[in-house]
Amino acid sequence: MSEFWLYAQLGFHHIADLAGYDHILFVAALAIPYAISDWRRLAVLITAFTLGHSLTLALATVQLLSVPSTLVEALIPATIVITAALSWTAGHESVRPEPVAVGRYLMATGFGLIHGMGFSTYLRALLGEEEHITMPLFAFNVGLEVGQLLILAVVLAAGALLVPGILSRRVWVLIQVGATGGLALMLLGQRLFAAG
Repeated sequence: MSEFWLYAQLGFHHIADLAGYDHILFVAALAIPYAISDWRRLAVLITAFTLGHSLTLALATVQLLSVPSTLVEALIPATIVITAALSWTAGHESVRPEPVAVGRYLMATGFGLIHGMGFSTYLRALLGEEEHITMPLFAFNVGLEVGQLLILAVVLAAGALLVPGILSRRVWVLIQVGATGGLALMLLGQRLFAAG
């Protein structure tokens, strides 16, 4: 197995790991207001998130950026709660949201910066004392991106199957907001309690 493929698999498994579901929740929360026909807008939005997390993942992995892990671990579920709430306001109407506003791109990029710091802790542990990290860093990012796209595909496919035949769009959005936001609030409480 090539080193590139190994790190790509590790990146994929890190974001798609059900035991560490916070990143899955964020990507799902980002997709809430959109339908399959909106895939282009959503792809640009997820790319903004990727740019953000790629930057801090690189900086933190090479130790040019250091933020206390307890702060990062608390900020990650906070980003999910905020994203779910904004997705509710964008998508609870009977029609799909307007084209993605610049503010949502900036939000996705900013929140990507926070999630990248979370990814870096895991990647640094994998790399150990390795000197050449450019290829592992790139491969890990590729794996993360593939994982994100898979999560988006599952969320959009579920929506296509359920709306409007079984659920109204409003109910579907409410279920997603409740699930992602509720789990994120629980996670935030656990992490704040553990840090205190």
